[in-house]
Amino acid sequence: MSATVRRSPADRPSRPNRATAPPVPPIAGARSAPPQHRTVAPPARPPRTRRTTPTRNLADNGVYHALGVPVAISVFDLFSIGIGPSSSHTVGPMRAARMFAQRLKKEGLLAHTVSVRAELFGSLGATGHGHGTPKAVLLGLAGNSPRTVDVETADAEVERIKESGRIEVLGMHGIAFDFDRDLVLHRRKALPYHANGMTMAAHDERGEPLLTKTYYSVGGGFVVDEDAVGEDRIKLDDTVLKYPFRTGDELLRLTRETGLSISALMLENERAWRTEDEIRAGLLEIWRVMQSCVSRGLSREGILPGGLRVRRRAAGSARQLRAEGDPQARAMEWITLYAMAVNEENAAGGRVVTAPTNGAAGIIPAVLHYYMNFVPGADDEGVVRFLLAAGAIGMLFKENASISGAEVGCQGEVGSACSMAAGALAEVLGGTPEQVENAAEIGMEHNLGLTCDPVGGLVQIPCIERNGMAAVKAVTAARMAMRGDGNHLVSLDKVIKTMKETGADMSVKYKETARGGLAVNIIEC
Repeated sequence: MSATVRRSPADRPSRPNRATAPPVPPIAGARSAPPQHRTVAPPARPPRTRRTTPTRNLADNGVYHALGVPVAISVFDLFSIGIGPSSSHTVGPMRAARMFAQRLKKEGLLAHTVSVRAELFGSLGATGHGHGTPKAVLLGLAGNSPRTVDVETADAEVERIKESGRIEVLGMHGIAFDFDRDLVLHRRKALPYHANGMTMAAHDERGEPLLTKTYYSVGGGFVVDEDAVGEDRIKLDDTVLKYPFRTGDELLRLTRETGLSISALMLENERAWRTEDEIRAGLLEIWRVMQSCVSRGLSREGILPGGLRVRRRAAGSARQLRAEGDPQARAMEWITLYAMAVNEENAAGGRVVTAPTNGAAGIIPAVLHYYMNFVPGADDEGVVRFLLAAGAIGMLFKENASISGAEVGCQGEVGSACSMAAGALAEVLGGTPEQVENAAEIGMEHNLGLTCDPVGGLVQIPCIERNGMAAVKAVTAARMAMRGDGNHLVSLDKVIKTMKETGADMSVKYKETARGGLAVNIIEC
């Protein structure tokens, strides 16, 4: 469905041993075809759908597809395990720096490298310090992956690099590294193709350049290099999806033709890469990481890093709610706390799941916790269906608009996550595909125009509370859609198009640069 970055095995969900993985019953979700539609078999030779990197000017349209062909993207690309506080400013740059170091090794240049220089542009340069971008670059150069980096020792590793003036590239080749000289943040200078650009250069002992590469962190932790933009160059594989779709209308048509629910249809597409057991195991692992993140957030207190002296509130509020008893009467308050717990962990640089970004990482886990704790009959089967349905909706946003706050403002992050959570909840509440699409549309419609104006460039104010508000909004959207029959005036496709156009019209001040809105009206203490 949208641009997919080829990641190293360490960045991918672990694949269970097929021989030892326990058998899993078939996923629920198939439904009989409506009377007015004839169930048809899938075509004998489905259209070839390929995984690509972006090939167009990303600043002009955040659309990631190749030559009009539906692009294959996995739900595991949207839900990836990483580190806070930002998917585009932390996870993406860490991946880019690691990719650069691996490229040096692959081309036999690492042994000749005596210095590396990193330059951050646009939004990365403007808010990089608040988002932990310099830290991410150092960790990536040292060979760390967002999925596996030790969040408990990461800060200490970065401090060692700063104090010693040396870095072990990929953990195997030591070079001098002056933090103030070799890592430059350009606060007012941008690269042409995307607001989140970074250039890395390696030099030999004579100061001659060995390798220079430019990377773009395009949202949700996705990274592309300069070879993938600016000209009609695409990187393809031979992945074939059983039911390729690019729009909400196409998705609904496929559900009518096949009699499949949205989650069941997504499962069929995921089988292009993994077995059903592997898919379920991978999604449940993502759920376990989400649960751990909520648990940590509900137990940890103190001041968040960054200088604003924002105090963690989720743990204290959770104690109050438990003391008051009768959790069923306070479901909405719990939803808010679940989301805030995740985003407080994210702001502290903890382990989170991009869903679809770090800045919006609390919404989907919060609604999933609501489903598991407050909806009768909820189980792991529902969790799998929830994440598959959310992934289908997220792909529509990534394919047809953007999930990057630096491109379209917070409507692309919190708005997309709210829409994904709303549609997914409708799915597990037994909604028809039409009701799921309606819930997703409602979730996005009421986030249109949302700006990204983080105070101090930190993912704290208004981000933490905003996730709590959007999680409640997602549940409301799903409940509203479930009271209808799926027929509604504004389609999901139309609201996605509107979001994209609104983002294009939005001033750069309100797109993750900390140069407008709350960011300039709140005095940092």
